[in-house]
Amino acid sequence: MHPREIGPRLAKITSCSVAWDKNTRDFYSRDASQYTLRPAAITFPKSEKEIIKILRFASRHKIPVTPRGGGTGLVGGALGRGIILDMRNFNKIRIGRNFIEAGAGVFKGEADKELTRHGRFLAPNPSIGPHCTIGGMVGTNASGSRSLKYGSTIDSLISVRIITSSGKAVNLPCNVSVAKKLFRVLDPRVLGKFPKVSKNSCGYRIDRVPTTSQVQKIIAGSEGTLGVVVSAKLKTIPIPRKMALVVASYRTLREALGEVPRILKVGPSALEVIDDNIVAHMGKEWPKGKVLLYIELDDDISKKRSKVRRITGTRNARFTTNAGKIRQWWSYRNTALSYSLRSISKDEVILPSIEDAAVPVHRLPLLLDLVEHLKSRYRMRVIIYGHAGNGNLHIRPILKKGQSAIMRQIAAEFFHGVISMGGTITGEHGDGLSRTGFVKLQYGGDTYSVFKHVKELFDPAYALNPDKIITRIR
Repeated sequence: MHPREIGPRLAKITSCSVAWDKNTRDFYSRDASQYTLRPAAITFPKSEKEIIKILRFASRHKIPVTPRGGGTGLVGGALGRGIILDMRNFNKIRIGRNFIEAGAGVFKGEADKELTRHGRFLAPNPSIGPHCTIGGMVGTNASGSRSLKYGSTIDSLISVRIITSSGKAVNLPCNVSVAKKLFRVLDPRVLGKFPKVSKNSCGYRIDRVPTTSQVQKIIAGSEGTLGVVVSAKLKTIPIPRKMALVVASYRTLREALGEVPRILKVGPSALEVIDDNIVAHMGKEWPKGKVLLYIELDDDISKKRSKVRRITGTRNARFTTNAGKIRQWWSYRNTALSYSLRSISKDEVILPSIEDAAVPVHRLPLLLDLVEHLKSRYRMRVIIYGHAGNGNLHIRPILKKGQSAIMRQIAAEFFHGVISMGGTITGEHGDGLSRTGFVKLQYGGDTYSVFKHVKELFDPAYALNPDKIITRIR
């Protein structure tokens, strides 16, 4: 079927809104990444029946389908050439005693408002905050600063409802049949190939599915390639009665990261780092030319603060328990990506693929050595910030325009180094268009073969978000 026919044909077989005009297609050709991929049509389903009709139509005509939430992804995971399923209308929320059940289109900001009224919160807290959706968070296995203590989306996922490419609604972990089929294709011998890191959004997380009762976790981080997430049930946590934030400044990134293992022993709920490139664009209250560590405490505050002070010493550390001040200070950290963009001139471009590696925390100095080597070899600048306590740094190399030919070479060299350290090529942002080509490098052929079997179990036609995580030809 010619792409121009897809929109008009869809409009005839479904009652939901369908758009295929140039402006709408242009809008949906971008997300928060640097990639562009123009779809043939965009649909706005309001019910599962409409999704099923769209999927069955796409299956008959071999048209790829890509689910989309808030479009805040940084790796092109929500981009596709076929039909886009905008899930915004799946926006119902139900609050339970210790969980939230939310539609895929619920924005985290709305979920947070409802949960706050009940004195609870969601563990994953991406810095994009209010603008990402529950479906997108499940799709990327979203994390954030507090995953250090409370875990990523995969740790909170109680159950999920998906619709497969054949148009079948599946509840996991309730669907025992799907769980049994999945366990037939899983090979326990490959589990040792998974990196020993606290955050990982690369490939399918078969390492987190030890029993059929945990089978829903295979959907976390699957980027819409196994099924269209309709709703998810996630555990919630009581809001701490008191919180404190310590912000300590250091002369160098290496000096700051060198203290991370000691600070982790104190038990912070978050431990973040911001380099001097970003601090240069922050408010006047922050010392320029310095690197900052954010250390959040949410229990035994007095005792832990004393321990942190002994570690950080007299490094111009600032401390507050004022809720308003804590929010203000976190706003600087959460806009680190925006601040980093201010450091880029019109003649420069960011290399997008290597911005999300995670390594065992004690190997952070080795990661810095690798970055310094690449900086020197390829004459590039680098901006670094992120989740130091998880060993998950957002490394943003900046090159002169016209150097795009060496980008894959830099990425390959970087990923080889990260993998040799026992790390993962993506801690929380997913594979998407940026890193799918390196997933086999991460895990090896045997594990990659198991991933293909998982894909084919849920989506044998490779119709859902193709060329993300794995591709048919590899």
